[in-house]
Amino acid sequence: MPAPVRLSRANVPACLLGDPRVAGGTELAAVDIVIDSGRIAAVEAAANPAPPGAVDLAGRMVVPGFVDMHTHLDKGHIWPRAANPDGSFGAALAAAEADQVANWSADDLTPRMDFALRCAFAHGTVAVRTHLDSTGHQPRISWPVFAGLRERWAGRIALQAVCLTYVESYRGAAGDELVRMVAEHGGILGGFPLMGPALRTDLARLFRLAEAYGLDIDLHVDETADPESRVLRLVAETALAHGFAGRVVCGHCCSLATQPEAEALETLDLVARAGIAIVSLPLCNLYLMDRAPARTPRWRGVTLLHEMRARGIAVAVASDNTRDPFHAYGDLDMQEVLRLSVRIAHLEHPLADWPALASAWPSAICGYTDAGRIAVGASADLVLFEGRSWSEVLARPESRRTVLRAGRAIDTTLPAYAELDLLFA
Repeated sequence: MPAPVRLSRANVPACLLGDPRVAGGTELAAVDIVIDSGRIAAVEAAANPAPPGAVDLAGRMVVPGFVDMHTHLDKGHIWPRAANPDGSFGAALAAAEADQVANWSADDLTPRMDFALRCAFAHGTVAVRTHLDSTGHQPRISWPVFAGLRERWAGRIALQAVCLTYVESYRGAAGDELVRMVAEHGGILGGFPLMGPALRTDLARLFRLAEAYGLDIDLHVDETADPESRVLRLVAETALAHGFAGRVVCGHCCSLATQPEAEALETLDLVARAGIAIVSLPLCNLYLMDRAPARTPRWRGVTLLHEMRARGIAVAVASDNTRDPFHAYGDLDMQEVLRLSVRIAHLEHPLADWPALASAWPSAICGYTDAGRIAVGASADLVLFEGRSWSEVLARPESRRTVLRAGRAIDTTLPAYAELDLLFA
């Protein structure tokens, strides 16, 4: 193994340090990071000047590898053949469903999903959770493809998968079969529950199945501007009624921002009691929400992150869709997600511990123990920015960042889109 390396005079967000005492009460801590045999051997107050033989970062910011906990790898990069004609949610759903029926074979999914993971890897991501469309015959194609990619990417990106389907799909024998298949692949139960007379019953069955098979739950919830959509409240009530011991995540939760203040905050009190984590997807929801022809949108589509944090609710941000009908842009770059989330949701002044949205907090939500923080004993998976302060780091895309995996710099060249041309011929 190579000799220990000292990264000297790094600026590290205090909220991302395994031992916050090193920060000495400051938001950004000047530290030396010692890397030995691919792991972090020490994190110490910065020596000034840098010791002989050290790599002097001169104040450049260093963060742990990113955790992107809500993506759709199976939909990624289909925009060239499945564009959204008007940018609406309904048109996105129709385009994605048509493309799935026509094209989603193993030979189509594998190169697109692998392409997306190569982008995430180059940007500095160490863990990805993806939702997999699981209706009709598609699960028998997509889940084996995912299993193969998880094995291929082991040691580079840790992968988790969520079953994305209608919650009524868990009814009866077909539902039991679907849950068994998810369990066999080490997956997570999910779906997109919609308001309706059978929703309470369907949610109760979903929680019972998750409990019986020892699975966690991750749902798409209230991805709408309709204030009458109160699925999050029903999920919280169901979790409390069942005393569910597993992890529950709800993504989006957009309608909270359109509901009366007192009602929204009452729902969040229930969410806090139930121990439900929330993942916000600001980039995708900014694209989809409140869209109408020839009309400027009136709201941002972001959920109530400040109010959630005030109640101790675990929160995160993530990429969501990339270059598909639900979001025409994106590249699984969590620095971009954090940079824009700060602006969209007014997370700064002070930025405080909000940087943990892209690493430490999603890592904890997903159950990872060796990701998301710069801590002694952790793998030396680090992202070295050129910027030295948040004003500098969040002002630019940081396209010249350095990414270390197990202490070694990787090639951060992104794959060319032309690689996918044959899929769209």
